[in-house]
Amino acid sequence: MNGQIIGLKTIVRREVTRLIRIWRQTILPPIITSTLYFLIFGNFIGDRIGDIENTSYLSFMVPGLILMTVITNSFTNVSSTVFGAKFQKSLEELLVSPLKNTTILTGYILSGVIRGCMTGLMVSIVSLFFAPIHIYSYAISIISMLLTSILFSLAGFINALYAKSFDDISILPTFILTPLTYLGGVFYSVSLLPPLWQQISYFNPVLYLINLFRYGFIGISDINTSYSLIILTIFTALFWVLSLHLLKKGFAGYRT
Repeated sequence: MNGQIIGLKTIVRREVTRLIRIWRQTILPPIITSTLYFLIFGNFIGDRIGDIENTSYLSFMVPGLILMTVITNSFTNVSSTVFGAKFQKSLEELLVSPLKNTTILTGYILSGVIRGCMTGLMVSIVSLFFAPIHIYSYAISIISMLLTSILFSLAGFINALYAKSFDDISILPTFILTPLTYLGGVFYSVSLLPPLWQQISYFNPVLYLINLFRYGFIGISDINTSYSLIILTIFTALFWVLSLHLLKKGFAGYRT
């Protein structure tokens, strides 16, 4: 047990050290991007849009931007790190070590959660300069952020295991993750869409995550929060099981 804990700490410490060392690439860009969103959509366009459900457009947009940052950075951190470990053959060294698959997976996922939540916190601080934040439910806000960062860290892990080149790392975020996030209600309420597009939006899983986090932030949601929490939990559990299965199957040759 002590060996597993030491291994877990080592993986997390290594990834967090890398994260801090290259902070200009990992922490600074989300802050700059979010600031531009706040300026353009919040100050310049928000006044023309008006309030949404008795809430200013900027306050309505803040939770979506925070969670979008969490999603992007959690995914990117794990996918790039794990694929880099595959490319450099250092992942093989972990697999032939006494560390369990669950320990290896947990270490990488925790590093993704740390980066996702850290950048989300930074964006939250930046948002204070544009709109006041009054948390409606701390419990829901924290749970939804943690589960979302875990879910997309797992998604990044799965993407890295399937990827065969550095180009493959960018395919999923560019053609799937980014469209789902932007169409998940970050900048608008689903209730403002025509009935047909509302029905289509309900098939977007990111919509449930953003609305759950928005409910925790400002108490507003287009979707029942219980459904959102159940969907988030189920997807997280499924991705965890799939990640362990792929880790064992894809590198079974290095196991005894």
